[in-house]
Amino acid sequence: MTKSLVKVIVNPVAGAYATRRKWPLISKILERIGLSFDFQYTEGTGHAIELARVAASDGYRYLVAVGGDGTVNEVANGILHSTNASSTALGIVSTGTGSDFIRSVGIARDFPSACSVLTSSRRLAIDVGVVEYQSKGQTLQRFFVNGAGAGFDAVVVEETERLPKYFGGTIPYLGGLLRALLGYKNKAVVVNTEDKTMSGRVLNVVVANGGYMGGGMHIAPKAKLSDSLLDVVMVGDMGKLELIKELPTVYKGTHIYHPKVRMVKAKHVTITSPERLLVHADGELLGESPVSFWIVPAALSIVV
Repeated sequence: MTKSLVKVIVNPVAGAYATRRKWPLISKILERIGLSFDFQYTEGTGHAIELARVAASDGYRYLVAVGGDGTVNEVANGILHSTNASSTALGIVSTGTGSDFIRSVGIARDFPSACSVLTSSRRLAIDVGVVEYQSKGQTLQRFFVNGAGAGFDAVVVEETERLPKYFGGTIPYLGGLLRALLGYKNKAVVVNTEDKTMSGRVLNVVVANGGYMGGGMHIAPKAKLSDSLLDVVMVGDMGKLELIKELPTVYKGTHIYHPKVRMVKAKHVTITSPERLLVHADGELLGESPVSFWIVPAALSIVV
């Protein structure tokens, strides 16, 4: 039997469970534009990694992720762990709540426009980050395409995951942010890059490949997906009222000029803390510090 040209991996629960409802229309659009494909639904956290790894290793040279940033992260991880990572391209139809990665790439949010791009011959080679973290006594690694970090943002992710998945866009993140604010205390950290050591009590440390997180926050406005560098944004000992006051500037990307915010570019970053410090990547809670991040240049091909 001839293998289909494209494997589509669909996360039916993405976008507040809306993707299952949208998929029949998306599949019709894909057929109409002439894409030869087969598809599989994911069945839980981590399943898209295995589906993508097997598909890429088994001869598919083009995988499409239909879902949110977490789905894109898992499909990318599957490709990068396959035996054919360098010759497999990733297409994206974003149906998730945040859809932050596509903002940096320039892929349309509405799925008819995103589908129309999937037959394009254009490819964008992007850098990929690696995060090495601690979880249940083990040292683990994960690729990330958009951004990762430690501290308050990871607690927001944790709280967001506990909320009912009724809404899309920035609403879940803001709900998680408000819940996290209630009990969060800033952490003492030491952040090391190739040529800098930064220490002190911080609200959060973001390690970004792309520019957007949290459903449209322009957290790393100078980040570029293909510059072989990570953008480290360290938010210092900012209080809760001050954070709320400055929140609109994060959407504009002007928060980087605040005196308590430091930003550096680096190829390798380590973060340690004497306190429990949670770690996330691409909107998924991973584990705890000590944590290291590094960049793999031009590691993934995106269909644009």
